[in-house]
Amino acid sequence: MKLLDADNLNAGYGPNQVLFDLTFNLEVGGITTILGANGAGKTTTLRAVCQTVKTSGSLTFLGNRIDGRPTEEIVKVGIAHVPDGRGTFTQLTVEENLRLGAYTRKDRNEVAADIEQMYRRFPRLKERYRQQAGTLSGGEQQMLAISRALMLRPRLLLLDEPSFGLAPLIVREIFDIMRQINQEDKVSMLLVEQNATLALSLANHAYLLETGKIVLSGSSADIKADESIRRIYLGY
Repeated sequence: MKLLDADNLNAGYGPNQVLFDLTFNLEVGGITTILGANGAGKTTTLRAVCQTVKTSGSLTFLGNRIDGRPTEEIVKVGIAHVPDGRGTFTQLTVEENLRLGAYTRKDRNEVAADIEQMYRRFPRLKERYRQQAGTLSGGEQQMLAISRALMLRPRLLLLDEPSFGLAPLIVREIFDIMRQINQEDKVSMLLVEQNATLALSLANHAYLLETGKIVLSGSSADIKADESIRRIYLGY
């Protein structure tokens, strides 16, 4: 079953077009990664799905058109975004950030249960629940950003460079938890990640972007196994 369908998606900033006629889809329950060099349009693709940039073309989520709708409505239909740079509210505590992530929800008892679930998944956040987010380490801030997005109970989680600036051990821990969330909570993911090896090890399917156009798509296993693709497009 298709979760998200993009058809001839274009996007840009002012007069500068970044994406050109992207057509791709995401399966329910899957993890898809978008790979490419800096400037290829990966982050813009996530922003286009969230409708935080000007787009044309169609976006369909669970059978309903979402292109042209306000970003707050995109959130309400079940799409959560963890942006590059994490975007935590630095002056608020860990727990205040988590509660803010559930701002569209009315089920207070279940919100409290979900906060405890985040603490079980990320025990460091439990240890620091009264601490201001701005005083956390980079890895802890990334854990908080992912947890806050999950407080929306999304069907689709958009992740922009979750490994950026983090130590390898922390990255492995976070990616292991992301895999667990996908498998146990059935949260689909669209992942932008500069570390192609890491992304392909987590994702089921991959799209390669080059100057705003999709140049290749396929299963992560096939792309990872193809030496010429890795050498030409991924640089390793």
